[in-house]
Amino acid sequence: MRLRRTGSGLRQPWLSSHALLLLPITLIVVITVVDLHSPENIHLGPALVIAPALTPSFAGPRTTGVVGALAVAAQALIGVYHGGIATTNHIVQLVTLAVLSVLVVVYGAVRERRQAQLAQVRTVAEAAQHVLMWPLPEYIGPLRIASLYLAAEDEAQIGGDLYAATRCDGSVRVLIGDVRGKGLPAIGEAALLLGAFRESAHRHVALAELATSLDQSISRYTAELETPEEAGERFATALLVEIPDGDPVTWMTSCGHPPPLLLSPGQVVTVPSLHPSPPLGVHAGAEHTLDVFSLEPGDTLLLYTDGVVEARDARGRFYPLAERVARWTDDSPEALMHHVRRDLLAHVGGRLNDDAALIALHRTALDARRHHGRGAGAEGRRHGPGTRTE
Repeated sequence: MRLRRTGSGLRQPWLSSHALLLLPITLIVVITVVDLHSPENIHLGPALVIAPALTPSFAGPRTTGVVGALAVAAQALIGVYHGGIATTNHIVQLVTLAVLSVLVVVYGAVRERRQAQLAQVRTVAEAAQHVLMWPLPEYIGPLRIASLYLAAEDEAQIGGDLYAATRCDGSVRVLIGDVRGKGLPAIGEAALLLGAFRESAHRHVALAELATSLDQSISRYTAELETPEEAGERFATALLVEIPDGDPVTWMTSCGHPPPLLLSPGQVVTVPSLHPSPPLGVHAGAEHTLDVFSLEPGDTLLLYTDGVVEARDARGRFYPLAERVARWTDDSPEALMHHVRRDLLAHVGGRLNDDAALIALHRTALDARRHHGRGAGAEGRRHGPGTRTE
């Protein structure tokens, strides 16, 4: 069935291009017939150039050359019926039409080559971006996950915003972050932070220690690569969340990142209290405090970057994320991301000025967790000093 759908999808553009080919051919026939039946003082032959000029929009240079040749032949036929092809007027029209047709063919060939090069660049960029930003699984541990990424730069799939999730000793650890800058120039720092998280998430028992490790990685990077003009300008905000499999108690530490939203079915959106530390790379060795809150089965934790809440409409108003998602507290993570994407783009008029990323983490019921074969509880896990209980 999949192969059939693929084959049908390949035939559809072919059929469309051949159907569109009838347009320039029909124009040639109509213009020729009308000109042959018009008085000799009315010359419609120059309008034949429209046919080869239209063809590159849906066909290649070879097809364009064929259409151009047909147009020149039609012009010659018109010349034969209106005083002979050797007249000065018809010779000028034939030469002009032939030259214009050749130029259109050359333009089509250059355009086709550039499109092929652009397609190759896009393929390489998509592969590189896919390696950097691994797609999040639909289910991980006790969580059902959906994510949304909107890059500010055209043709880019990622930029300075980032997220990742991993299993770690009977729990799920999630990172969402935002490095300074946006678009493709910020990918270097984003790659560094993602790599450091994937390497360190399994090494540190305490979430605060993980945050310290990420801070050290960013600080080393900025010390090595930061120029005097960029002093203090390379940093990243980050939010780390740890969700045990068998316990609603959830740990979180913020490094200058916006607080998440907690969605409960049929209830008003609430924001867990946070005690953020400075962004990563600003003050190496800063203390990182743990905040504790409860994520019950059926709740959804919405993580986001500042590109979402700082998106402005035409009147300069920020996007009211908490107000808008309160409408969709009963929806699945996938539906929630769909609603937010559509609503956010409508708010900004279709284009964001900064990268934006969101992750919806929905804690499933206990029986659903067993159904998916997830791990047991994480009660008694030691997180070391710095834990704050609300």
